[in-house]
Amino acid sequence: MALFLSLLIILLFPSTNAGWPPSPGYWPSSKFRPMSFHKGFKNLWGPSHQSVNHNALTIWLDKTSGSGFKSVRPFRSGYFSASIKVQPGYTAGVITAFYLSNNEAHPGFHDEVDIEFLGTTFGKPYTLQTNVYVRGSGDGKIIGREMKFHLWFDPTQDFHHYAILWTPKEIIFLVDDVPIRRYPRKSAATFPLRPMWVYGSIWDASSWATEDGKYKADYKYQPFVAKYTNFKASGCSAYAPAWCHPVSASPFRSGGLTRQQRRAMRWVQRYHMVYNYCRDPKRNHALTPECRS
Repeated sequence: MALFLSLLIILLFPSTNAGWPPSPGYWPSSKFRPMSFHKGFKNLWGPSHQSVNHNALTIWLDKTSGSGFKSVRPFRSGYFSASIKVQPGYTAGVITAFYLSNNEAHPGFHDEVDIEFLGTTFGKPYTLQTNVYVRGSGDGKIIGREMKFHLWFDPTQDFHHYAILWTPKEIIFLVDDVPIRRYPRKSAATFPLRPMWVYGSIWDASSWATEDGKYKADYKYQPFVAKYTNFKASGCSAYAPAWCHPVSASPFRSGGLTRQQRRAMRWVQRYHMVYNYCRDPKRNHALTPECRS
């Protein structure tokens, strides 16, 4: 009887640090239509290391090259996402990325919003890195705004949906519709406001990607493969009229997150965040004033 009661309590009142996040109660990915790769994107580099089959894109890295793609249009706000599956096994030094940037329009002084899978070694989980660069903070002397996570699932086993919601007021990173990070606009100096394109890539970042460069890409495990599908890019293009209204990650047209979404985000940050730049005592926080406000 005691065992039965214990099992009943577990089922009715699951632990808050159980293996899956609380429901966010709202699923923004369902509000936007998927598009075919060729309708919204084009190859940027490494065309021989890229293939499209039934709207699913495969890109890979080997000794000769990686590969990257880019949206055909720039945006000034919007919801941008893709379902991604990364390679298992030894992938140290390899970056698989989905991000916004205007580095080609503003070389040496660009903005960027990143979702990056940092490759790993046998038996260790991938690290999902989110980052924001503003007006050249990713150029020269790097000033990153990294938050890193070990996901609550294995991203090599199946496709999961990764999204960036960018408006003039906030940036929200989501995984399977669960918000994992909200970066609000606190000043124009610390927030990207210029139009950006959507990018994806796989490349060798051995100098820093895995445990600060301790483990390098080992090409005896090549090719390193990443798969993308279910592309979504919806919002105000750079050419849209001024009255174009930014999209939202919540039921609120004005943006922000619901109480239930914030609860899910707090859960992720409590149990799965492994690095927050604002809490790093080695960082010069005079360069990141948003951490103090």
